Amino acid sequence: MIEINNLTALPVNEEFLRKVAKKVLEGENKKEADLSIALVNQDRIRELNKKYKRKNRVTDVLAFPDRELGLGEIVICPQEVKKNAKKFWETFETELARVLIHGLLHLLGYNHDKSGKFAEEMKKKEEYYLSQI
Repeated sequence: MIEINNLTALPVNEEFLRKVAKKVLEGENKKEADLSIALVNQDRIRELNKKYKRKNRVTDVLAFPDRELGLGEIVICPQEVKKNAKKFWETFETELARVLIHGLLHLLGYNHDKSGKFAEEMKKKEEYYLSQI
């Protein structure tokens, strides 16, 4: 089950988010995984980033694994996604898909490290799933 909670005033296409998440989960053989997606404002994601990652700044996505309740939760800040979409010359929808895929890959155990080996693998997966949307 994919649960989506939009706690912002920004309208977001929830069916699109489900479609992207399902594509990644199917591709990673996790069809039955429970996932929560929360859309929050900049203040809230800054609080979460500071509390859990010790970074006092706004970010576009955070991933919180929770194996007891399912795969976990992905927290996305649509305002930051919108800002990054302009910065990277992407559509809002493409950038939203990118951060969702990135968060999902983290929940599925992919990571990026300083050496770059795992970062390259994760980047390839992100690009692959983005091309499937």
